[in-house]
Amino acid sequence: MAEKAPKPIHSLILDAGPIIKNDPAVSTLVGQAEQLYTIPAVVEEIRDPVTRSRIETTLLPFIELRSPNPASIKIITDFARRTGDLEVLSRPDIHLMALAYELECEKNHGDWRLRSMPGQKRLNGAPPTADEKVTSSQAEFVPKVGNSSTPPAIPETRGAWGTTIPTPEPIAEPAVESVEQSLKATNLSEGEVSEELSPAENPKSDPENTKLPNETISTTEEIEETVEDSDEDGWITPANLKEHQAKDAEGSIEPLSEQKVMQVALITSDFAMQNVLLRMNLNLLSPSLQRIRQLKTWILRCHSCFDTTKDMSRQFCARCGRDTLLRTACSTDKDGNFKIHLKKNMQWSNRGNVYSIPKPVAGSSNGKLVSGGGKGGWGQSLILAEDQKEYVSAMAISRRKKEKDLMDENYLPGILSGDRGRAGGRTKVGAGKNVNSKKRR
Repeated sequence: MAEKAPKPIHSLILDAGPIIKNDPAVSTLVGQAEQLYTIPAVVEEIRDPVTRSRIETTLLPFIELRSPNPASIKIITDFARRTGDLEVLSRPDIHLMALAYELECEKNHGDWRLRSMPGQKRLNGAPPTADEKVTSSQAEFVPKVGNSSTPPAIPETRGAWGTTIPTPEPIAEPAVESVEQSLKATNLSEGEVSEELSPAENPKSDPENTKLPNETISTTEEIEETVEDSDEDGWITPANLKEHQAKDAEGSIEPLSEQKVMQVALITSDFAMQNVLLRMNLNLLSPSLQRIRQLKTWILRCHSCFDTTKDMSRQFCARCGRDTLLRTACSTDKDGNFKIHLKKNMQWSNRGNVYSIPKPVAGSSNGKLVSGGGKGGWGQSLILAEDQKEYVSAMAISRRKKEKDLMDENYLPGILSGDRGRAGGRTKVGAGKNVNSKKRR
């Protein structure tokens, strides 16, 4: 029977995000990790009754709740203070990273593959040798040594009616030296052995059994030829068909390389936790259980004042107030250094920035709409700033459209109704790029 292949992850620590979203699924976690860990505070954070019942029935039987030691918490707190992420980290976040640090030291026999300082270029040390691992394991479990000269006491056994059952006494083995001396004394010479054997018992004296050496050589050669001619493995029968198929498969398939097992890993979507884990060289996994070696995210960068924000829903810069926010890629390397990736030859287009705004037209007292605001009324609801009431109402309408009930009978998806909206669902700001283009008459 083939041996079961080891799982790629030994100890996997879960944050509240993957547990609530159920990404990855419980079956994937159990199939890819030997042991699942989390802290009790993560389970207490889940207050939704549906999610909590799902976790109690599917995940809690396979997960182990464990709290980290105060020493591990202090190490993570000091490291996060040096990176500047301590202010945005909560207590459960620090405890999760402390648990990952604690398990890492247990499985790998120390923190030799981690970093003690954020700017440290090399790791703390080299991996321990086999002798050091053995000594550390023997120090934990020291066997008790008893007196080897005294034989163990034989327990007294009793029958069903309380009578004692006699135990057999140990048989003393004869000394080895005395046996060897007796064998040497009984050795006989070759002449005496030949005289004691009768002619019938002596094979040399039997004329029928005597053969010439040439005849014996020829017979052995004939036997070898017949053995070579016959099939070595024998005939293939239904009984040994699977054995032959296994032999053919072993000969055709190359031996696979030994799979490396990741000892400790943590799944989280918190940006500050990811930054601390990468700078400390702790294993960080994505929801697809792939190791993250470099973080690449997107931020908004203002082209006018170069201010950055992580709120991807903004359209106006919070510093200068202009509609000049551009989506820019940024990354965090394994050392935790934050870097913004800008285009090499980026050219900002001023097309559509200078145009004539139509004069505002006042409405009538009875509430009737008055035509005005340019041709087609394009200047009536022109949005130029974030604090305009037109922009506030447009954002409220867009949020209301997103909150659609899929079970509603009157609901139709955009691909059927034709209402695809703008790219990304963003509200139109300004008159557009083609406001000054020549219109056809």
